[in-house]
Amino acid sequence: METGGDDLTASEPATDYGSNDSAPPAPATDRLGYENGYWYNESLSVTTEDGLNETEREAVVARTMARVERIRGLEFEETVPVSVVSRAEYRNNTGGGETGDSLRRFDNAKFEALFFIGEDRDSIAVQNSNRGESVLGYYSSQRGEIVIVSDSETPTISRGTLAHELVHALQDQHFGLESDARTRDQVQGRNGMVEGDAVAVTQTYTDRCGEAWRCIDRPAQSGGGGGDRHFGINFMQYFPYSDGPGLIGDLRDRGGWSAVNDAYDDYPDGAAEVTYSERYPEWEPESVSLADRSSDDWERVRPSTDRDRPDYAVVGPSAIAGSMAYTIADDYNESSVVRTRDVINYEDGSLDSDDPYNYDLPATDGWAGGQMHVYDNGDETAYVWKTTWASEADAREFADAWEEVIAHWGGTRTAEGHWLIEEDSPYTDAVAVRVDGETVTVVNAPTADELDEVHDA
Repeated sequence: METGGDDLTASEPATDYGSNDSAPPAPATDRLGYENGYWYNESLSVTTEDGLNETEREAVVARTMARVERIRGLEFEETVPVSVVSRAEYRNNTGGGETGDSLRRFDNAKFEALFFIGEDRDSIAVQNSNRGESVLGYYSSQRGEIVIVSDSETPTISRGTLAHELVHALQDQHFGLESDARTRDQVQGRNGMVEGDAVAVTQTYTDRCGEAWRCIDRPAQSGGGGGDRHFGINFMQYFPYSDGPGLIGDLRDRGGWSAVNDAYDDYPDGAAEVTYSERYPEWEPESVSLADRSSDDWERVRPSTDRDRPDYAVVGPSAIAGSMAYTIADDYNESSVVRTRDVINYEDGSLDSDDPYNYDLPATDGWAGGQMHVYDNGDETAYVWKTTWASEADAREFADAWEEVIAHWGGTRTAEGHWLIEEDSPYTDAVAVRVDGETVTVVNAPTADELDEVHDA
């Protein structure tokens, strides 16, 4: 059971609130730090051994809302409902529904190009499995509610999960969470802002627990077990949570929470502006022109006829870093192209839980733009991936590192300078890496003879 008081300021009643009954009355008008009958610094009479019933959950949500707005400096405009679904129901609801054949082929080729998922597996199924086993809760902007994923009808909600998702509700109420991001790198930039904001607030909340605030004990994690936990994909997808708080911290140094609020009118244009927050907001990705030079046997795979969705992919520095990091964790061979400490952050010998992953790698920091096209020829697929870099030296550094990734997965350089990946590799194919000044073009085809058929050099 939780009891006790909290930190106070001169404007706050100088009393430790032992329970709702002993707390001051409701203010005449709503104010930061008070929500639905609960002050941010009063204690709750709830027990967690048997989870939280509906009444207890409402109290916990109200006080957490008060604490979140106290930290963030923004008032909730309306109460945020919280519901609970089982993990099985969550898996069913987020399975992606029907996926068109062209989208599936496009996505499979993109994840093959990153050396995440071989041709013998379905990339969308792997991503859904990852997501279905790891999510503890989420905020639905369509319904304006938080959904907790638990197999208990009376779950003890993780205070970190609840606070984090309440920040998303607060963002939605004040700024809207609609997005015009259409490529993976644009999404990484946008999510770096959104998730970085939520993580920063949650970290402050957690730091105050046990010091300034009395908090409900952390529940045992229910979920996260089983499934296909793919380290490379997890590394890539965790980017906004790991590097986003650094961007928020930089913005706050420039102008406090007001600078963060203003940034919602100008999301970062890509992952580079998140990892290298000093580049925000001036940096913009360069436009990359990639002409189709395939023979008549090879046809472009266009994932959607939706005008809002491009028919190409933009794979940015956070995804490239994920590909390189994956070589320390896969079970294909014992080599790696990076050291563990290059991509995993440690603090006093333990994993830095606030910033576990490092995406600032020498082979990625000069990324300036890119475009990837996917092709098919019957049952065969291929791709052309062109990137541009800040300098010729950056382009060469990436090309050299990428050839190390190819070699890691069984690639052998031919006399002609191409790469052939051995048959027992998940990525058996031919690959060409072509450097031209500040650009690098990677071409993939089933055989070396077909490389020029896919993209005539």
